[in-house]
Amino acid sequence: MFQSTRIVLVSRPEGAPTPENFRIETVGLPEPGAGEVLLRTRYLSLDPYMRGRMSAAESYAASVEVGDVMVGGTVAEVLESRDPSLAKGDVVLAYSGWQTHQVAPAAGLRKLDSDKAPISTALGVLGMPGFTAYSGLLKIGQPKAGETLVVAAASGPVGSAVGQIARIKGARAVGIAGGPEKCAYVRTELGFDVAIDHRAPNFADQLRTAVPDGIDIYFENVGGAVADAVYPLLNTYARVPVCGLIANYNAIGTPAGPDRLPGFYGRILTKSLTVRGFIQSEFVREMYKDFLREMSGWIAEGRVRYREDIVDGLEHAPEAFIGMLEGRNFGKLLVRVG
Repeated sequence: MFQSTRIVLVSRPEGAPTPENFRIETVGLPEPGAGEVLLRTRYLSLDPYMRGRMSAAESYAASVEVGDVMVGGTVAEVLESRDPSLAKGDVVLAYSGWQTHQVAPAAGLRKLDSDKAPISTALGVLGMPGFTAYSGLLKIGQPKAGETLVVAAASGPVGSAVGQIARIKGARAVGIAGGPEKCAYVRTELGFDVAIDHRAPNFADQLRTAVPDGIDIYFENVGGAVADAVYPLLNTYARVPVCGLIANYNAIGTPAGPDRLPGFYGRILTKSLTVRGFIQSEFVREMYKDFLREMSGWIAEGRVRYREDIVDGLEHAPEAFIGMLEGRNFGKLLVRVG
């Protein structure tokens, strides 16, 4: 019998997650049945959406139940197969979660070709984060040559792809990141036109100076103080794809101060703004094949670059995840398992 080491949710966080919300344990696995495979996780993706799955609040996807394995995308190796579509040694894109091994139906897996791209990219620039950037920007943001795009968390896997794709489409890209090192990377390595540190005391003034013609697209990853600085600068007919609101994920109550929702609606009305939330899965059928083809080509041509932040050992996943929510990662956060 194979065994799996896994990390389960033992309590729901009140505010920011802590190590006490997780437990590591080892369990036995059954033999794979007909149409199933036994997988060994090679890489685990850590992503902000997982914070929402730790909560019991209503969302677009079911919560992780207390006592269950934390969810997450993985790249895994097939150890045993009872399905003709996969063989021992094949590497696949899976959704095994925070565990070392899993028995899974072969029908839900996508075989990866390591000769075309490093297998880790299936969890980053050529995976869900990259597709989130591609679909949200092109379907909702609709960048046009000469327009100005602003994206926060610009050194992360989604924001970095957003800015680079916008540049490919002829738009001007302004990235917002946390700290001089990340801003330097966004500007010099990724080729954004401007990079601004949201921790700077005069951040709002710097942003205003950086967009003399206003903002046509704001790709929303963060919310909070960054959004407060952006919204007054939006042009008429600006588009706002709402991908994430990480500044609010650990909130345990409503923000202090007056209700600003009427003012926000007023700006939507008077500026004819398009503000649309989205989940990348809604665009898979329509856009995923084009995404793989175009993004692979852009990477091969050097027009899109990416960075990975790799942590070794499944046992370090909770600490790395907590750090990601605090902005401590630099690039796409992955756990190399085993």
